[in-house]
Order: sequence, then C-alpha cells, then structure tokens
Amino acid sequence: MNEAETRAELIDPALHAAGWGVVPDSRTRREVIAPGRIMGGGRRASAKAADYVLVYRNTKLAAVEAKAGAKSYTEGVAQAKDYAACLQTRFAFATNGTAIYRIDMQTGAEGLVERWPTPDELWAQTFAESNCWRDRFAAVPLQTDGRFEPRYYQYNAIQRTLDAIADGRDRILLTLATGTGKTVIAFQIAWKLFQTRWNISDWKTDGEPTRRPRILFLADRNILADQAYNSFDAFGDDARARISPGEIRKKGAVPKNASVFFTIFQTFMSGTDEKGDPAPWFGEYPPDFFDCIIIDECHRGGAKDESEWRAILEYFAPAVQIGLTATPRRKANADTYAYFGEPVYTYSLKQGINDGYLTPFKVRQIGTTIDEYVWTSDDQIVSGTVEEGRRYTERDFNRSIEIREREAYRVRTFMDMIDQREKTLVFCATQEHAGIVRDLINQAKTSANPHYCVRVTANDGAIGEQWLRTFQDNDKTIPTILTTSQKLSTGVDARNVRNIVLLRPINSMIEFKQIIGRGTRLYDGKDYFTILDFVKAYEHFNDPEWDGEPLAPDALGEPRPKGEPEPKAPGPDEPEPPKKKLVIKLADGKERTFQHISGTTFWDASGKPISAQQFVEQLFGKLPELFRDEDELRRIWSDPDTRKALIEGLAERGFAGEQLGQIRRMIDAEASDLFDVLRYIAFTRAPLKRAERAEARRADILARRDTKQVEFLEFVLSQYVEQGEAELAAEKLPDLLGLKYGTPADAVQRLGSVSDIRQTFRGFQHELYKRD
Repeated sequence: MNEAETRAELIDPALHAAGWGVVPDSRTRREVIAPGRIMGGGRRASAKAADYVLVYRNTKLAAVEAKAGAKSYTEGVAQAKDYAACLQTRFAFATNGTAIYRIDMQTGAEGLVERWPTPDELWAQTFAESNCWRDRFAAVPLQTDGRFEPRYYQYNAIQRTLDAIADGRDRILLTLATGTGKTVIAFQIAWKLFQTRWNISDWKTDGEPTRRPRILFLADRNILADQAYNSFDAFGDDARARISPGEIRKKGAVPKNASVFFTIFQTFMSGTDEKGDPAPWFGEYPPDFFDCIIIDECHRGGAKDESEWRAILEYFAPAVQIGLTATPRRKANADTYAYFGEPVYTYSLKQGINDGYLTPFKVRQIGTTIDEYVWTSDDQIVSGTVEEGRRYTERDFNRSIEIREREAYRVRTFMDMIDQREKTLVFCATQEHAGIVRDLINQAKTSANPHYCVRVTANDGAIGEQWLRTFQDNDKTIPTILTTSQKLSTGVDARNVRNIVLLRPINSMIEFKQIIGRGTRLYDGKDYFTILDFVKAYEHFNDPEWDGEPLAPDALGEPRPKGEPEPKAPGPDEPEPPKKKLVIKLADGKERTFQHISGTTFWDASGKPISAQQFVEQLFGKLPELFRDEDELRRIWSDPDTRKALIEGLAERGFAGEQLGQIRRMIDAEASDLFDVLRYIAFTRAPLKRAERAEARRADILARRDTKQVEFLEFVLSQYVEQGEAELAAEKLPDLLGLKYGTPADAVQRLGSVSDIRQTFRGFQHELYKRD
C-alpha cells in the first residue's frame, strides 16, 4: 500500500471517525508551507508541505506527516516536528495509517497513542485555560474572499498578535523582513478586531462587547498610508477615513466618523490652533479615542526620529499599540524594542529567501579612480571654497562637494552593466544629487522615451507619487529607472525591481536591510536581483547583525514631559549642510583617464560569501556532468557537431538558451564564449572575452593559410567576436559565405571546393579552443 492508498483507505477514514470534517468548524487540509528557494529557470527547490493540518475554529492545532503503510511511522517523525515548528502548532503527529505517534511541541512529551483526538479534545489539550477573547477571535475566519490564503508566517504573526491581545498585552511588536506582507498581516488583525467588536472599554470586562473598535494605521510615507488604505478595502468606504491636511482643511476638523483611520506621522504632528500657534492635529482626538494603533516601520529608519511616533503614542497611551518593522538592529533601536517588548513573532530575510518567498541576490562591487578627490590647481573651482590638501571621500561627495564629471562616469559605468530594459532604483546622496543623476541617466540611455528615468523624492510631490505608482505597475515599462535619496528606502512595493544602485553611503544597518528589501519581492521570471555597489555598502554583510540574532534591548529611557520637544541632532546620513557647496570642474582630459574595476560577489541567504559555482548551483542545481574534465570539454567544444550535441544535452537538463544567458549575466560574461562560461562554472577558470580569445589565437589560426583563406577566417572571427559562438555552428556556414561572397558559387570560386571550405571552417575551431 503506497502513501496515497494509505491516506485514502486508512488515515482519512480514521480522522473522519474522530470528527475531523464532521464536527462544525473542523477540517483537515494539506498545506504547502513554503514553495522552496528560487532555483532559476522557473524552478524551485523542493517544497515543504504538510500532509494534513488539523484545523478547528479557524485555528491550526496540529501538523500530520503520513507515510506509506509498508513503512514505519518513525520515518515521518522528524518531518512532523519540522512542520509543526513552522506552523507553530502545539502538536505534531506521524503515522503510517496503523500506528499514530504524537508529539507535544510545548512540553516535549511524545509517544504512541491509540486513536486520533477529536477536535474538542485537541482544542482542550492545546488551550488548557479558557479565554473569552481567544474564543471570539477564533470564531471569525480570516477575510480571504475565497482567493487570499495567508502564508504560514503571516498566519503565525496574526495569531501571535491576537493571542497577545487576548492575554491582555497592550504593546506588541512584529518583526518581519521587508517584502513579506506586513500590511496584509495588519489588515487581518484589524479585521478580526473589527468583526469581534473588540475595544479597550470592554476588553477586560466580563460582559459582551458593545461597540466596534476605532483603529489607526500610522505610517511615515503617504504612499504607504495610501497602500494600506487600499489594502483595507474590505472594510468598505464608510468604515475607512484617510486623514490628510487637505481633508482636514476641507472639513474644518479631523475626521472622527469611521472605524479605521490612515495617516502619516507628519500630518498628525502638524496643525495650528486658532491663534496660529503649532498644535498637532492628533491633539484634536481624546487620548482614549483609538482602541488600537498599528505603527508601520516603527523604528528610526522609518520615521527618522523616534520622537515623532513616540509623542503620538504617548498621547494615545490607553490604546493597544502594534509595531511593525523589518528586522532591526536593537542596539541602534533600544527604545523601539524596550517600548514594545520582545517581538511576538519574527520572520527574517534568511527565512524568506530559503522558503522561496523572497528573491536571492548578488552584489557587484565597483571601485573607480575618482572615489576620492584631492584638489589640484588645474581644476576649476566653480563655486565654494576648496581646502587644499584635503582628501574628499564618499561622505563628502554631493553634500559638500560636487564633481559632475565623476557622477557622469559612474552613471555610464552602471548603465553599461545593467540591462537597460530592467526596472532599477538608484539611491543618491541628496534630492539635488538624485536630480543630477536622473539627467545623466537620460543622457546615457538607449531608450528614446523622455521619461525613461525620473526622480522620486519629497520635493517631487504629487508628480513624484504618480511616477512611483506607474513604476509599481508591472505592466508599465516607463519609467524604467527611479532616482531617489531617502524616500524609496522603506515600504515601497515594486515587485519587478531587478537592479539597485547605491551611489551614497548606507550608514544604518536598518536602512541597508530596507534598501535590500526593495529588490527581494517576487515576480515571474525574476530569479535574482543585483546590487551595484559604488560605496562599499556590501561590508554590512560582514556585520554579525546582518541577519543574526539581535542584541538584547537596553532599558527604555525616561519619557520626556508632555509637550516638550526632544532635541533633534543630525543623523549619520544628515550632516550639517555647508554654507556653500564646493563645485569643481575637472581639467580638460581628466575624465578620459577615469577607470573602474568591478567584481561580483554572491551571497547566500544568511549573508555569507559563496563562490559563483555555489550560487549557480543554488539557483539552477548542479551543472550536468556531460564532460569529465576541462580537456574533454575543450575537445567537445572544438568540433561543431559534438558542440551541438553538448548544447542539446544541456537543454534537455534545463539549461536552455535563456538559462545559459542568465548564467552569463550573473558572472558578468556576456562578451564571453559559452565555452568560457562553462569552464568558469565547472572549473573556476576566469573567462576570456571572445575578442581576447580571438586575438590570442589569431596567429596560430592564420598560420599556413593562403591569402584567400586568411581573408575568410578574418571575417568569421569578426562575426564570432560580435555575435557569439553560435556563428561557428555548421549550419551557419552557408549564411557566412553569403554575407561575405554573395553566392555559394562565388565562395567556391574564391576558396575552392565545398569540402575544402568546410574543412577550413571546422579546422580553425580546433585552434581557437586549443589550450595555451
């Protein structure tokens, strides 16, 4: 009896007899926990799926691993524990249809049991103590419209938050990597609170709830507040209110007639009284007006200054406050963690990539000869005052000193490295710098569209927001590149970003993680994304706080008195502006001497460097072993017929033209022969460019050839260098002769018989690929 037969004939009837699927609100389901890490070419690593999840009252209670009747139940114990740990169920079961092995994940108790527990028994075993709010929350299903099914970690985050509220906790932190759907989680939490009529007045009383809650969603960007507003559309227009300066001015007061409110820190902190003095708008609400406040990006990187949200949250102290954040560094955010306490749930970037819910990445490090600058007298000072002898470094450029030629060179460099059709984000030092870089990109682009690259910063206002929305539309290709300074580092959902260019230092680990998160979102055909790093930001990967265990929080400082503003010192990315920026025009000819070097480093999900071979194996699996060693690969590749057979063999194993082209791009070998690409991946030999290979072998190829053969082979080599190794295929010979000589008859007249021509064409290839 195989596993399918065991399930159908033994396990399903036994579960049914215990009441699963019979007792109201109970069911069993097969759950794909994680689709598997992205492997490239539309393939993934093996998915992680539980054979059964026992669900009662909209709550997952146990994971079950089934094995074929002919196998021992012990074969499934490890898997059952793994699935229960992921799903955070109290119990795990392993069975072969005859034996049933139960594991209590909380107490560690495990052993064989005689029968399956009923839904009520398993509920009572999971929740020994009754809790009225837990029961009320459990009675309300998630709002799915039959199409949305939360991922396992999203379900866990929702459940852990509701459990904390049911237990009376009023400060709650959720820590999930960028791109994992924190807004979806916030919506489902709000939905359950709304449907159960949970509110702080009735929260800790014995009676039935009397009213629906008032919930505030607080963000630090209008685009994020708008995204959340739209994501909460199931509440209906009457239940939602968007708090904005325009709406407040229009109505003459803050909106109060709604259930779910959306605004940004800046709006709530602004406002004036009747005398025109500053009076924050949030003061128009009573301190106990909101029952629950959800704070998106509740750390310094999101709000720039914790005092912004701290002032608001301290005012609305009675409310249950839920903080949402990407994995932060605690010693840089001690107040955040100390204010909310330990996260009730954490889901890291590493987990997201390994599960297949986030996209892997590579880093291309680029250094130029103008990364630093010392003034010399032949350079022109356009404005400002130069400090003679001072070495200006990356922190100074585009803040206190500007060299337009330097920026133009950097732009040309990365534009030559990327596929200019791919959506790209460029992070610049300031808003002005983002404008300069935008213009330089549009000067260097191959596209004819004037809106190919646009700037999206705070100064761009409504038009910038519109360009951002268009960029986020995956069906739109224009704009293709956005330049920004700070605005796009958090929370912007643009799934098809393929490149992230760093043209300014990233001093905060939090911001670094957020920026990386701009590329991790999934999109069809997106197997990885590339970080083009001009500023050594990759060094953050070596920091133990990159994706390791965060440090314990420090004690929270004493809150400041109400109404007393907290002094705001310049942050690490916000130095005091100089009185006048130094602008330099380089001497004629200097720009032509600029050079750059680049190297591509591949990183695994934990941020550790790995070889190109390991990275390709993670994406595509191991390259098929169609050749034993380099000599055999060389021999196969030197003959058009055996080379064709090898390429067909690669295609049969999933390495077709697109996949091989992707490998070329990953190792920066677009101008190299496929032979060199395979040799590099299989034997870690640095690839030659086709032009370098042709030049190195030219003398031996042309030796002992007559003038007419030399002329023909020079032409073939030029086609090979320009078009690639496909020009050397046997079936390409007639086309090459036609291009060079017009007709086959003319070619025969110049070069001799057809067999002589074929021998010359095939024979020179052995020289082209001969070992040096």
